[in-house]
Amino acid sequence: MRFTHTGPAPAHRNDWQTIRSLLPFLWQSKLRVLLALGCLIAAKVASVVLPIYLKRIVDALSVPATLLVLPLAALLGYGFARLAGSIFGELRDALFARVTQGAIRSVATKVFQHLLALSLRFHMQRQTGGLSRDIERGTKGIGFLLNFTVFNILPTLLEIGMVTGILLWRYAWPFAVVTLGTIVCYIAFTLLVTEKRMVYRRSMNDLDSKANSKAIDALINYETVKYFGNEGYELDRYDRNLGKWVDSAVRNQVSLNFLNMGQGTIITIGITLLLWLAARGVVHGGMTVGDVVLVSAYLTQLYAPLNFLGFVYREIKHALADMERMFGLLEQDQEVADRPQASALDTTRASVEFEHVDFGYDSRRRILHDVSFTIPAGHTLAVVGASGAGKSTLSRLLFRFYDAQGGTIRVNGVDVRDLTQASLRWHIGIVPQDTVLFNDTIFYNIAYGDTGASRDDVIQAAKSARIHDFVMSLPDQYETQVGERGLKLSGGEKQRVAIARTLLKNPPILIFDEATSALDSRTERAIQEELEQISRDRTTLIIAHRLSTIAHADQILVLEHGRVVERGTHAGLLAAGGRYAQMWRLQQSGGDRPGDGEGQELAAMHE
Repeated sequence: MRFTHTGPAPAHRNDWQTIRSLLPFLWQSKLRVLLALGCLIAAKVASVVLPIYLKRIVDALSVPATLLVLPLAALLGYGFARLAGSIFGELRDALFARVTQGAIRSVATKVFQHLLALSLRFHMQRQTGGLSRDIERGTKGIGFLLNFTVFNILPTLLEIGMVTGILLWRYAWPFAVVTLGTIVCYIAFTLLVTEKRMVYRRSMNDLDSKANSKAIDALINYETVKYFGNEGYELDRYDRNLGKWVDSAVRNQVSLNFLNMGQGTIITIGITLLLWLAARGVVHGGMTVGDVVLVSAYLTQLYAPLNFLGFVYREIKHALADMERMFGLLEQDQEVADRPQASALDTTRASVEFEHVDFGYDSRRRILHDVSFTIPAGHTLAVVGASGAGKSTLSRLLFRFYDAQGGTIRVNGVDVRDLTQASLRWHIGIVPQDTVLFNDTIFYNIAYGDTGASRDDVIQAAKSARIHDFVMSLPDQYETQVGERGLKLSGGEKQRVAIARTLLKNPPILIFDEATSALDSRTERAIQEELEQISRDRTTLIIAHRLSTIAHADQILVLEHGRVVERGTHAGLLAAGGRYAQMWRLQQSGGDRPGDGEGQELAAMHE
């Protein structure tokens, strides 16, 4: 199964699914939600009562001057209703603010947690720019949805219901029919046209994410772009995507203009009919001037927000379109998940066993074939072989970035699938060939191995990795910023930071994946001695290309095309005169280049 994150939102999701996904996060603050809804109702009741008091004031002041009496009760009632509407509205906003922000925080945290729990396969195939834009738009969409729904849709619908009831109670049925008919036509027209328009919004989102992904990808690979002089190519690719986005944006705007014209026509017809009915009632003596004022006030109260309702509905639909991509992330299945009864690994000494392990990143191409070996606790096993032989795949399977498709991997005799991922990974320290650092300080990157470690422990780890003297020579020393992905440091310096980080973690299982490939010979020898000392009491898996770095290993495996073709000690394999001895002679004569990496394995992961 391919995980991609640049295509359209999941087609099987609908708006109600998205809303249902949000409700549990809202209900975390149920008391505030209920109090806010109570204030909303109180504010709308006060708002609907206002025109009734206004009618009484106008009628009282419309009588002959000889009968004129100040309508004190009506004036006080009008003032109280207006004040109550304002106060309850502000209380509603204040109460709901924490509900909205709390929901955004909870959703964003859950999405981030889920992304961290997804498999390496998903993260190898995702595009960072598009993913970050989806999350950003989705969290903003929650705020739009809640604010517009609670502060506009619900109050307007409540007000429409109350006003219709008052018109039916006080006046002839045509007033209520015209009011409801106008509202129904308005809403039906808005829904129909907005649904048609949503295809443009989704297209804009998709193109926006693609353009952003390409821009960020080019910036992350800035040096590569410069090496090949492809600035024009990257700019043209970015501009073409923006051109498609502009086309969708223009179609979106034209359809918006059509929607606004239709809404304006419907509202104008409805207002004209209601005023005609009211005026006719006054002429025939069945209604007073105060009744005309009452109907006019209701018209103003209803159709002003109703006119805004079109915009609100569009924004809600846009927010739902933005949210559906973000909630779609939560529907991505975890390829590697803890079993319900998984136990926590807790040990200071660990043995590792691969038993008849088969694995392929793609079902059409197998990487490992029937691989078996054992690393007793405290022993060191080295794996060598040509690029693409499957060496780095062993470390990914042990770390449970993937699960083997055949066979079993055990730690202390327990299937790793029966252990919690967090506890298993805490017991494993890895120094990868391609070291990536956080865009923070050197201290932060080393301390990442154990976030609770003291400064002295961090410095000691740096000394063990032979990087302390280099750090102290820098102007900002341990507070030196390393840049995006550690670009301000050389390959060797980054690797030494990675080694220090792993040493600080102090795990019982160590994996060195070409851990010294980027170092000069002198530094490599110094660190190699340190690594040998550190690994002496730990279970260690070394993935190596330079055979001179693994001569001390208790056992050496030779992989070819995912199969173990030789195994034994350094001396034994040389004496056997097989593939290992051939590789040794080739490297001693300088005919092989170190650090070829695992390019073919990486290609297989992307298939």
